Amino acid sequence: MSLRRSTWIFLILGILVQVVTFHVLPEDNPWSLVSGLLGICSVVLGAQGNIWSFVFGFAQVGTYTYLCVIERFYAEIALNIFYFITMIYGVYVWRKRLTKDSLQIQPRTLSNKIAPLLVLGVLLASFVIGWLLKYYTDDPQPYLDAFTTVPAIVAQILMVLAFREQWYIWMVVDVLAFVMWLRAGDYCMAAQYLFWCANCVYGYIQWTRCAK
Repeated sequence: MSLRRSTWIFLILGILVQVVTFHVLPEDNPWSLVSGLLGICSVVLGAQGNIWSFVFGFAQVGTYTYLCVIERFYAEIALNIFYFITMIYGVYVWRKRLTKDSLQIQPRTLSNKIAPLLVLGVLLASFVIGWLLKYYTDDPQPYLDAFTTVPAIVAQILMVLAFREQWYIWMVVDVLAFVMWLRAGDYCMAAQYLFWCANCVYGYIQWTRCAK
């Protein structure tokens, strides 16, 4: 698996963030560390447009879903089932867009006319799902759960179809998810999402460069 030097540095930094967080801050679930490490590997490789991202992504989905079950984040559980299904299709799409003699893909660029419709749809759907979770489940953070789930669905679809604009949406999702897991007291997951915010910037730069 050939990676740029900058990617290796970023990957090692993310791994160190997870390990240090687990050992320094109060944390009693080792699966948080495992899921965090898998997630770091998946998103850093995804930022490079490397198809190996899916290998770590499948493993991370399983461990993360387990943690969501413990915290009763129902929308997140449903989201990860969606992730698993779309990632299977994503492998097929990315393999077709691999550049010659490389494990990296050629990104697409989304039309600006679609962006306002996506934003409006995401906001409305997030509010409705948050309301349903608040009044019909025992979800402790219904609106945060919803507003990290619906945008993530859209971002995941854009990721699978190789659109670089996914990174704008992932940034919003990661900031809200950081707050959600911080309030839940799972510092490894909070650290993972904080690092993912930085990865969104890195990913957008890399995908923009590849698109050009």
